[in-house]
Amino acid sequence: MKAGIHMMVKNVHQYYVYILANKKNGTLYIGISNDLERRIAEHKNKQVNGFTKKYSLHQLVYFETYQYINDAILREKRLKKWKRQWKIDLIEEDNHEWNDLASDWFD
Repeated sequence: MKAGIHMMVKNVHQYYVYILANKKNGTLYIGISNDLERRIAEHKNKQVNGFTKKYSLHQLVYFETYQYINDAILREKRLKKWKRQWKIDLIEEDNHEWNDLASDWFD
């Protein structure tokens, strides 16, 4: 290694912006997590008090992955401001039937 040049090894983090629903075209919830599998398990086991527990929102119908937390936070905030139909269109681009994308995680 040349003098003055330092290699930095950074931990690569992943952050997730996700959408939960209780049924097709049902109630929606947008959240963010650095551990999507853990967070979805918490929702499915009703360990998260509040909106998701009250409306039985535990079907993962959409998610995006980000390397930087600030990008994920910005996307979450923007999605929350979207019209409902835009959110539905986003989900149905890749998940027309609103399948639970996490169903295989918890068999």
